[in-house]
Amino acid sequence: MGPPLIGISKSIERIKELIKHVADTHLNIVITGESGVGKEVVAQNLYLRSSRRGKPFVKVNCAALPEGLLESELFGFEKGAFTGAERRKRGKFELANSGVLFLDEIGDMSFSLQSKLLHVLQSGEFAPLGSEREFKTDTWVIAATNQELDQNIKNGTFREDLYYRLNIIKIIIPALRERPEDIPPLIDYYIEKYSNQFNIKHLDKPAAPVMEKLVAYHWPGNVRELQNVLKRYMVICDWDEIVSELDFNGSMQPETPAATKPDHVGAIKMSDLIDLTGEYSPENPAFSLKKVKKTILDRVEKEVIAQVLQQKGWNRSKAAKTLKISYKTLLYKISDLNILPPKNYNNTSD
Repeated sequence: MGPPLIGISKSIERIKELIKHVADTHLNIVITGESGVGKEVVAQNLYLRSSRRGKPFVKVNCAALPEGLLESELFGFEKGAFTGAERRKRGKFELANSGVLFLDEIGDMSFSLQSKLLHVLQSGEFAPLGSEREFKTDTWVIAATNQELDQNIKNGTFREDLYYRLNIIKIIIPALRERPEDIPPLIDYYIEKYSNQFNIKHLDKPAAPVMEKLVAYHWPGNVRELQNVLKRYMVICDWDEIVSELDFNGSMQPETPAATKPDHVGAIKMSDLIDLTGEYSPENPAFSLKKVKKTILDRVEKEVIAQVLQQKGWNRSKAAKTLKISYKTLLYKISDLNILPPKNYNNTSD
């Protein structure tokens, strides 16, 4: 059983829904996002949701091997194909037959090797190094990258035809700092996981002030960094020391005291909650504090993004830089939060 996809944010919920819809199509998929966001977790969830679960799930890190070794790793080789090839070696495409081949860091694959990968995707056949015949393969290819492949195409480092062959379905995983509501459930999950793994009992979960700081931290290493922080906590068992070691430079800072807040970021009144949720009532069983919090965060985020876009004349590239998010994330949020441009907006302004 692979790791679950943990999160309550809209982006993670949508990825979960997308996984359900595409897992049995076996269409080629590209998963994008910063290092450490959990691209392999998404790939494993696709695999486990598909009819190929129980078949091989084979991973290849395209950035970890030089071109020659990566080619033999993918396609294998025959005995005597080169000096030192004393026996036949099965490649990953052969090993993953009827299952899934997960190509991590596909953006680091050499241009010449990309053309050989394209041939396999088009024909369903491959030739091991030193072989005069081709082998059939029924392999579901899921690729992942932390690079902007469309930019790599412009730079001449990634084949456009391979991109469109791979990119039938695209799954974008936002950085952890862009979905802070996912941090508490991730912490709960990994504390329980590591407690069982390391046989450590009675570990304290972060108190509210500590959790606020952990949520405010910018997590440059994303979920992978969060995992490492929690493993460290398993050893020292001191949340204050853990938080003191985090570098908050460039992250969201703890909330500004009320006396110094701008007027438009005042206290939230109960009447605001009624307007925002449309369902507040102590007797209403559908009322959820989590939903109230999320609704408020969405409203604040929408207002901030709309204000920055207006300041930048709806130049989305400049707005993304100001907001310190990727251009694609901004486009997603504009659509998700239904932020409408002015009537005279010209989308060539970027």
